[in-house]
Amino acid sequence: MMIKKFLFAAALLSLALATSCAKGGSGPCAENCPAITVSDGNLNAAYPGQTVQFTATVTGTTSTTVTWSLSGSACSGSSNPCGTIDSTTGLYTAPATPPSPSEVTITATLQSDTSVTGTGQINVILVTVVVTPLTVSVGENLVEQLTAAAIPDDAPQTFTWSCTPTGSCGTLNCGSGNPTCSNPASGLVTYTAPASTGPVVISATSTVTQSPAAVGQAKVSVVPSRLPSGSYTFQFSGYDASGHAVATAGTLTVGTNGSISSGVEDVVDNGTYNQYTTISGGYSANSVNNNLGTLTITAQSGPSYTYTAVATSDGTMRMIESDSTGSGVLVKSASSTAFNAGAQTFAFGLTGLDSSGNRVGYAGLLPMTPSGNGGTIASGLLDVNDNTSADLFCGSPPCAVTGTYTLNANGVWQMQLTAGAHTLNFDFFVAGGATQTKTGASPLTLYAVSTDPIAANPVVSGSMVYQVPMTYNNAAFNGTSISNLAGLMTTASAAVAGTSNVALIIGTTDGTSSGTGGTGGFTGTSDQNDNGTTVSITSTAPFSYNYVATNSNTGRYTFQMLGNPNASPAVSPLTFILYASGANRGFLLDESTAAVMTGTMNPQSTLNNLLFAVDELPGAYAAATVPGGASSVAPLVQNFVLSETGSGSSPDVVAGAQNPNNISLAGTYTLSDNSTGGGTGTITLSSSPPPAGANYVIYVIDASGVAGTSEVVITDFMMMGLTSGAPSSIVFAQQ
Repeated sequence: MMIKKFLFAAALLSLALATSCAKGGSGPCAENCPAITVSDGNLNAAYPGQTVQFTATVTGTTSTTVTWSLSGSACSGSSNPCGTIDSTTGLYTAPATPPSPSEVTITATLQSDTSVTGTGQINVILVTVVVTPLTVSVGENLVEQLTAAAIPDDAPQTFTWSCTPTGSCGTLNCGSGNPTCSNPASGLVTYTAPASTGPVVISATSTVTQSPAAVGQAKVSVVPSRLPSGSYTFQFSGYDASGHAVATAGTLTVGTNGSISSGVEDVVDNGTYNQYTTISGGYSANSVNNNLGTLTITAQSGPSYTYTAVATSDGTMRMIESDSTGSGVLVKSASSTAFNAGAQTFAFGLTGLDSSGNRVGYAGLLPMTPSGNGGTIASGLLDVNDNTSADLFCGSPPCAVTGTYTLNANGVWQMQLTAGAHTLNFDFFVAGGATQTKTGASPLTLYAVSTDPIAANPVVSGSMVYQVPMTYNNAAFNGTSISNLAGLMTTASAAVAGTSNVALIIGTTDGTSSGTGGTGGFTGTSDQNDNGTTVSITSTAPFSYNYVATNSNTGRYTFQMLGNPNASPAVSPLTFILYASGANRGFLLDESTAAVMTGTMNPQSTLNNLLFAVDELPGAYAAATVPGGASSVAPLVQNFVLSETGSGSSPDVVAGAQNPNNISLAGTYTLSDNSTGGGTGTITLSSSPPPAGANYVIYVIDASGVAGTSEVVITDFMMMGLTSGAPSSIVFAQQ
């Protein structure tokens, strides 16, 4: 966590100082001159009372015996303020109270020549504890799993758990042999909420003796339903039992008990559009997992859909349909005044099928200006890929777009666009987020679905995201981003219908050439799964491609991605169109291949110059397939509970469930920091979900700070299967 980040620079300095020259450290040692290198095994920090074994490697002499000692600006005084070290063995014991400043110098002196020394540094810090989720709603009588992590990493991952207010907060279970949490327990606890609503605080206290004690807390709201009451917006895309493309979007109102009292739903099934204005249904949580449940949406005189859903800590639901394929999301609706309060531009990405069953992708920009109970669209842009046809609506991309939009009597926004000689019709619904003056985590989002018959125009659906007002040149893209892409499997000449081609990319743009049309650099690593054939571009031999701002700073870019410079012969990259919604963020479209790769780019967190670390991952994650994948890959929902074991061991994916059948999850995970892997890692599942022994790569996107501490927790990441021979989809995981 954050303490690790500031110690990274200290560790580099430590390495530079660890080897001293022969005569008092006055300069580099001559050849064959005695020298000493001091090591602590790359320990990041020591906690109060910890013992650390230092070692000394002596070169240039046959006499290798050393004497160990301590020094530091805060080491004088009684009670060993810097701790103690065995002068013979180098075993260091940290003090009960960290010195100030925290750095302690460890010196090894050659006994046969005391002018020869080697030094190393260690920082002694107080243990801090983070409990995740930091805040969460738990339904009455439902079960939630929480995790605690002690920092630094080597601190004992054992805790004393408690819950307040006593007598009415529910129960804690710390596992086999400790069902009442009466003794120090691991960093995983199972909480069962009481039958009455109210606020609860769950605390984990580290077993390390220090003053003040290290305590982390989670704030729990016990509620009547895991799905809080209020107005929601939803979208779903996939395939029905007959293999026909289905897209739905709409709004609904949820009552205090999770029941749906009203709503409006658009349904496009096999190219036929219907709107239903009377919606019922409800949400029912899994009795043994607060974050998994079943959402039913039923239209009067229309279809009924049953979804398996997984909930994030803020109440967002990610879902798959229980009896077919596809995925979607349900979010709290934004304020009614968030949209159309003034001139707003939206970047969009839409995916679907044409009348021949070919995959289609749209991406573009829509400048929207209010006028009465609606508005106008002028100077819009549209790029299309319909099975390698990029000029579906105009002579050459991008197409110029104009149009109008209005709010109908059912509370649904209707939009008509003109691109070339074609007219395109859509409904859209205001989802979550807000307008902003700079790039943020939750921009205002609209869910759109086409309402044209498939014989007239391709049937597509997706999202429109508020574009932050700024100058969109190469300099606007200066940082690290995570891109996710999904399309069809590619062959030498075409795409194979129904098979999956997905990829995750972490890339850094250099912001060079601020003028429109100049070429910027884009470097990074990637993982691709093309129907079970995997290709990884790693940090040892990263890609180095280009990006270019086009179209007079509108937010349209071209990006090179998904080549393989390490193959023999090298595989050239594809050129993607990107329409930006903010800095390092936007919608991606492959405009040239039958794979029709579509997806999004999102900025990777730079919170406090974050260097990602494995101890930032513990927590409960709601994971689900991202919409827009191939029909052949079964979508999934998962509730991951990641917990750290400490003492240098790889933490376990210690609990969780997948799919409507509540399959248990178990396995391990890893994570690299930015200095070695850019916040990428792995999850390896050893239990029963298909494919058996599934291997996932993870790409971290965002993190948040923990109030009152310098620590951070990772809030969301993308993941993708890399098991050879097993096609995959892109999965989004969020706390």
